[in-house]
Amino acid sequence: VAVHEEITVAALEAGRDVICEKPLTGYCGDGSEGFHGDTFPKETALAEALASVRRMLDAEAGSRGRIFYAENWVYAPAIQKEREILEKTGGQILWIHGEEAHSGSHARTYAFWKYSGGGVMIGKGCHPLAAALYLKRVEGRARDGKPILPASVTARTHALTRMPTFRDEGHIRCDYHDIDDFSMMHVEFTDGCVATIFASDVILGGIHNWLEVAANNHRVICNINPNTAMQAYNPVEANFRDIYVVEKTGTKQGWSFPSPNEDWFTGYPQEIEAFYRAAAYGDPVETDSRLAADTISTIYSAYVSAERQGAAVPVQTF
Repeated sequence: VAVHEEITVAALEAGRDVICEKPLTGYCGDGSEGFHGDTFPKETALAEALASVRRMLDAEAGSRGRIFYAENWVYAPAIQKEREILEKTGGQILWIHGEEAHSGSHARTYAFWKYSGGGVMIGKGCHPLAAALYLKRVEGRARDGKPILPASVTARTHALTRMPTFRDEGHIRCDYHDIDDFSMMHVEFTDGCVATIFASDVILGGIHNWLEVAANNHRVICNINPNTAMQAYNPVEANFRDIYVVEKTGTKQGWSFPSPNEDWFTGYPQEIEAFYRAAAYGDPVETDSRLAADTISTIYSAYVSAERQGAAVPVQTF
């Protein structure tokens, strides 16, 4: 996160298209030795993150190149099927409920705000949030010709595994220094409808990625990971020793949901094909810089809200 802006701006100034991973940018502290994610004012993070976003958007505006925001959730087949449903039925999304969770990142540096730009709310929450923002954009454009955008957010964050009362049994990562490991965001959109987004590092059993849409004319549950395309029962752990089942599962014994093509279900090949086509032929992309910018704005506004014990905070959109 700390180098996304620098590299993106340099590439855009050279006239190149940029594939930028999520999150687009962020605030990784002031560089001081005493910086701690629990204690610094979150309004600082919001202001600095938005300033970074503006510099990246300004660089894009002055370049032949474009920012391609690598949010694979948007390209997941289930999310794209919901896009088709919205466009063909003119449905109104009343509530989106989504989550990304597992038992903790493998990266050592993830434990520190100064490297990650925040905790689980940005590290995992950015995925279902971007999908929710995307679908509301799709809805608005399909029905009225203009996107529906986030207006305000309320949020809470917690550091459950850093509590003195947490009982470590070795299944959940618990060496975080100054970041949240559980978060919930309540986003209100410009049309008054809502999304609730959960993210956590305290879920066992593998990656838990899903999004549910409650619309006025349909209901959709997008099971990104795991899904039930395949189910397996393995009575002996050793039998599956050399068999990949699904990301971050704690055991391969008993019932499981092996993903026949995990990358496809999570949208990775579709995403990169879209970017290649955009670069080669000038096609528009579903995940443009504005979606990326609104995601960052919503998340850091949510950190301000969490600092204020859940008070509503307006979201600046781009």
